[in-house]
Amino acid sequence: MLLKYLVISYLSVNLSVTKKLHTLIRVKFYLDKADKNKLFPIHLVLRQKEAKVKVATGEKIKKKDWDNASQSVKDSCYNHKGINKFLSFLKQEVEKHLETAPHSQLTDKKIKEKIQSLINSRRGNTDVKMVCEDQKYYEGKQKITFLDLFAGAGGFSEGFLQAEHGNKLYDFLLGSDINENCELTHLARYNYQLGLDAEFLRQDISEPDFLDNLLKRLKGKQVDVVCGGPPCQSFSLAGKRKKFDKKDDLFAHYLKAIRQLRPKYFVMENVKGILTKEEGKIREMILQEIRSIVDLKEFHQLIHFVAQLKRHEKEQAFILECYNLRLQFETANEKEIEEIKERYIQNVENKFRILTPKIVDYKTSKTDSSISTIRHGFNLLKREHELAYIRKKVINEKAFCDLDNDFFYEDFNNFLTAIESESIVERVNTAFKTLKPAKEFINDVNEIVKALEIYTYSFDECMNGLKEFVNKAKHESEFKEILSHIRLYNIDEPFVALASNYGVPQNRERVLFIGCRKDQKLIKEVPPTVSDKEKVTIFEALYDLDFVGNDDEKFNYEKVDLKTKYNGTTEKMISLIKKRDVDGKVDERKGMTYAEWSKRGRLNGRFANAKNPFYVRNFEELENHLTHIVAPLHNHKTSKQNDDVVKRLDVILKAGDYDMAKKKLKQIGLESEKRNYNVLKPDAQSPTVMTIADDYIHYSNPRALTVREMARLQSFDDSFVFQGKRSTGGNKRKLEVPQYTLVGNAVPPLMARAVALEILKNIS
Repeated sequence: MLLKYLVISYLSVNLSVTKKLHTLIRVKFYLDKADKNKLFPIHLVLRQKEAKVKVATGEKIKKKDWDNASQSVKDSCYNHKGINKFLSFLKQEVEKHLETAPHSQLTDKKIKEKIQSLINSRRGNTDVKMVCEDQKYYEGKQKITFLDLFAGAGGFSEGFLQAEHGNKLYDFLLGSDINENCELTHLARYNYQLGLDAEFLRQDISEPDFLDNLLKRLKGKQVDVVCGGPPCQSFSLAGKRKKFDKKDDLFAHYLKAIRQLRPKYFVMENVKGILTKEEGKIREMILQEIRSIVDLKEFHQLIHFVAQLKRHEKEQAFILECYNLRLQFETANEKEIEEIKERYIQNVENKFRILTPKIVDYKTSKTDSSISTIRHGFNLLKREHELAYIRKKVINEKAFCDLDNDFFYEDFNNFLTAIESESIVERVNTAFKTLKPAKEFINDVNEIVKALEIYTYSFDECMNGLKEFVNKAKHESEFKEILSHIRLYNIDEPFVALASNYGVPQNRERVLFIGCRKDQKLIKEVPPTVSDKEKVTIFEALYDLDFVGNDDEKFNYEKVDLKTKYNGTTEKMISLIKKRDVDGKVDERKGMTYAEWSKRGRLNGRFANAKNPFYVRNFEELENHLTHIVAPLHNHKTSKQNDDVVKRLDVILKAGDYDMAKKKLKQIGLESEKRNYNVLKPDAQSPTVMTIADDYIHYSNPRALTVREMARLQSFDDSFVFQGKRSTGGNKRKLEVPQYTLVGNAVPPLMARAVALEILKNIS
């Protein structure tokens, strides 16, 4: 056929010719002859001179409702928006297919088949709706508000919205993340698709005005629960941990938000490696910081108590005044804390200035390196705010230039260590140790050293330091009573949550810190929802999606014939499919399969304004409803892999293990420098889903997983569409956060649901 010849001829030359081709081949729509009801079918046609491919779209309208110039249905047609959206989707996908399809797919017949498959997806789309139950059921329900910091794709948000208990359910107020594709996915899911009015704040949580902007977006609304997982790359057991990773201090900024919002509960999620980092010191630091969050309404009691101690212990007035100033750090805002810190250091410096001529002569005071170190240390501490700014900039530059495992690494880390307030205090105190003051001045020197140590204390360390004075004054019971009033949060030890214990077909381990406000019941753990025998398998999660080939994309579900596909093992594979409750617990009488839950959706039915799932590439398309690609199935596309890669994956798949396959791969010249391939076992749970798709080989086909399949392993519903780019390479993944990265970094919604449900059971 002429069309086939022309397409193949043009595509075989070069890119410029390809561009020229698309000026020659036009995708257009026209009205065919009217049917007996005087409705005109809309046809799609690809024209090239006398040759053409023509396919009926399945849509029919009145002739007066068609605008041929704009290639769209006029608003005089009641269903014009839906039809125009579909035509836009069809045109876009056909053009994309012509651009990317191999020559073998560009025959008249196969082009028609492709277009027809897209049209079939439209027919299926009419049946894809979010579950909407009787809205009266939700009237009068108590709404527990939550926000999701470091939201990413929205794993926490999904799980919280799925949770209901008794008369309680969740109301989503705000999500926040630094990446624009996280925002795009959030807005598409919660605002456009579910019809919620949830805010999104795209900003670095460490920026000075983050909290101000957060409060503006909340508009005075009370926040009951805060959840979030500060980025965890530097804590991971999977590779070399990075000191001074720019993400390491995000815990502190997360807790600043907690101090400001005072929620009833908060949840912090991270990797298991955080428990052992720095020999457990990081874990203790986090717990200490949580226990140091104070109730500002009650804090005056402690300040008054320390003032009383100061009057009682006149000989220790200087040290107790240092404690008093240090405690004021807890109640001060950003501007106030700078002033208080400067006043603190100035008081200590004044004491040193009075002491200096008593312990060294004039000449020595001007030339001695120890004295100079002490003086310069005071100057540096008074400029802590400026040093923090420098630290942040250097850490960001270190990350941007990927300074790790090189000759720069140690020098940069040494510099960053040197300008930490703790390091400055340590050097100043070391300088004091080199001085040899007369006996009568030793106490003054020790007080200065102690004062500088107090400056770096956490709140908990301050409380421990005050115990000496409390015991001496015999006010232990009063002190204990005050502490019970001013500690805002209680927390038990962090615990390791295994995702597969909550109906997720994945052995993903995450550490959960659950902080409980003092007026709420302490939560020590989140009980599993499934037993070991009930755990969801990979086959259960993925079997119904196994209808895509190499470099293939599907927009609608297809029936998978298990008898044909698994001839000889059909019964064994079918036995893996179990009916379950929403949380994964086996319920053969009333339950549904994991795949059925994924298609139906696990969200409750209170979203009256919910729309069908759709996909967009960017914010411009999000705002233009006509560009929304609406289909029953999204994110189900395989990568284009050459013959050698397919052969390599096939060898590994048949061997069942990468190490076992390496010998044969070498023999046939298909060895790879890739460190690892994980062959998925259909009757087991997957390892932790990461951000790189080709780390995993499908259990029955020599291919990588699609985004949709990885989302299934994370327990995302099929109606949750990951927006923007599907994938990207190298360090771009950190900046662009494509679909695979969104999935790999997400909290499994079913695990989040279990956490949310436990909070609902205990919150008051």
